[in-house]
Amino acid sequence: MNVCVTSADSPADPYLWLEDVTGDAALDWVRSHNEPTLAQLGGDEFEAMRAEALEVLDTDARIPYVRRRGEYLYNFWRDETNPRGLWRRTTLESYRTEQPDWDVVIDVDELARADDTNWVWAGADVIEPDHSLALISLSRGGADAVVVREFDMRTRAFVSGGFELPEAKTQISWEDEDTLLVGTDFGEGSLTDSGYARLVKRWRRGTPLADAAQVYAGERTDVIVAASVDRTPGYQRTLISRAVDFFNDEIYELRGEQLVRFDAPTDASLSVHRDWLLIELRTDWDNYRAGSLLAADYDEFVSGTKNLTVVFEPDERTSLHQYSWTRDKLVLVTLADVASHVQIVTPGTWTAVDLAGVPPNTNTVIAGADSDGDEIFLDSSGFLTPSQLLHGTADGPVRPIKAAPGFFDTTGLQVSQHFATSADGTSIPYFVVGRPGATGPTLLGGYGGFEVSRTPGYDGVLGRLWLARGGTYALANIRGGGEYGPGWHTQAMREGRHLVDEDFAAVAGDLVARGITTVDRLGAQGGSNGGLLMGIMLTRYPDRFGALVCSVPLLDMKRFHLLLAGASWMAEYGNPDDPEDWEFISKYSPYQNISADRTYPPILITTSTRDDRVHPGHARKMTAALEEARHPVSYYENIDGGHGGAADNSQAAFRSALIYRYLWQTIGR
Repeated sequence: MNVCVTSADSPADPYLWLEDVTGDAALDWVRSHNEPTLAQLGGDEFEAMRAEALEVLDTDARIPYVRRRGEYLYNFWRDETNPRGLWRRTTLESYRTEQPDWDVVIDVDELARADDTNWVWAGADVIEPDHSLALISLSRGGADAVVVREFDMRTRAFVSGGFELPEAKTQISWEDEDTLLVGTDFGEGSLTDSGYARLVKRWRRGTPLADAAQVYAGERTDVIVAASVDRTPGYQRTLISRAVDFFNDEIYELRGEQLVRFDAPTDASLSVHRDWLLIELRTDWDNYRAGSLLAADYDEFVSGTKNLTVVFEPDERTSLHQYSWTRDKLVLVTLADVASHVQIVTPGTWTAVDLAGVPPNTNTVIAGADSDGDEIFLDSSGFLTPSQLLHGTADGPVRPIKAAPGFFDTTGLQVSQHFATSADGTSIPYFVVGRPGATGPTLLGGYGGFEVSRTPGYDGVLGRLWLARGGTYALANIRGGGEYGPGWHTQAMREGRHLVDEDFAAVAGDLVARGITTVDRLGAQGGSNGGLLMGIMLTRYPDRFGALVCSVPLLDMKRFHLLLAGASWMAEYGNPDDPEDWEFISKYSPYQNISADRTYPPILITTSTRDDRVHPGHARKMTAALEEARHPVSYYENIDGGHGGAADNSQAAFRSALIYRYLWQTIGR
């Protein structure tokens, strides 16, 4: 018996009132659920876990990652003394030392005190190439919507009477020091159905925003319209993008008042650097394979000449993971069975060589590249290997410049990779981190959507609160991600969504079959799209798990497109208002498939009131429906925190302690 079906021929949703995010009744419901969860999970062990997690997050010994802007390296830093954070800078010479001399540009804690507002840093758009002005984005409580204020980098002060925008999901770019290209909430009709900007306007200094001249208008059904300006001397360009759905964009160059469209597939990713245009394919195009990276002379391509060169072509086991430009070289990171490989490509000849100095058998990503010089930063780590920050030039070699400390004892721990066989016969890779030969509590993580690749990496909080206490961790590289290129994702979209769930369930079964764990000691955790995965595991595969943790989730797939940014995800999941799409969505939507007759494992559902991306109503309604069906469910909602679930390190430590305490109570006994 299903208890919460909300399709057209079913009763109205009985918990619709819980979608009223800040309504008194809904918040009373939240408080009434937070209190017993804290009572259940609190105590000395919880406090010890929270302290350990906060020590990892706040330690001054962690690597301060930087971005070069002119002669300075900029970093955003949070610690115990500065929980909201410092935006600061130093020189490379100072950065090389153990104790760099940091020059604080903005103290967010002091700003929050002065404004009496719970500001969360959301980034800075600094004008290129002189770095004299910046647009500072600040979020209330960690929401996606931000307030934008102009900041003078020379005087270290916000500009009185300067550019300023009220809270909205704003996209903004400098055209010149007195002109912005703005996409924001201009009033009625200016937003897409997804809640993002539909219009781009040119806003000149000293004029009201209401007088800004329209540059481009998209459709209400688009996801977002945005403008970006390349201010590189000699290569100044303005690009307009219209996202017709989550994966398809029309890209234009704005030449005066004329829009020149790029004749490339709308589902390809385009990037521009000086003389070059790069096209990363999501599907096959003109005999070029999906997942390939193609290069063309920018001016020739825009004028209609498609003289394309293949920079990278995938195979069955290898995919393009990341790339970035220095001034004269292209840095490529590829994955081979989820293992990193770094190469340097010379444009024009497009020849590739391995970058010297990269440690073998580590997960390596580009942490920074100077598009106006030859400097690169790479981060290398592994499940049991703390991060090393490598620094050098594109000509190599790179050498360690910073190293993170180890946060947990790795004695006796090993990493292994296995492959499970999914229901359709596909081989699904997954990693296991733990003590060989042990059969004990195991936590399985996964995501499976939007072409997001899950790669091995060091996690001090996971290590301390789970691995060091005797737990095993597994990471599933299921379809829906990008570990094997775009095809690994596209086959699991829309009506293929069941492949994601079948893959994850297959990994869970393989962990048990190999004797790594038992069903009652196997837990799984996921957030956002991964939270949807946890809801599906609960309702379709409850016999595979001893406990689940479901964070900031999508769960009501009948209404996801009507809530906050949900409309932008219909390209991934389908349109529930289309009967043909609802036919396949309805089969897995967790909220519509709760059974009162099956036995479910206990589940912890967490969300944030300030999450303005995935509506907290998903988590609230699912919890209420599970309670009605008398299933074991615990619930906690953070009043702040946005889609990440935490607005600062203290909240992040609290959330981690809550989750791991729950797992030890349920599957760790």
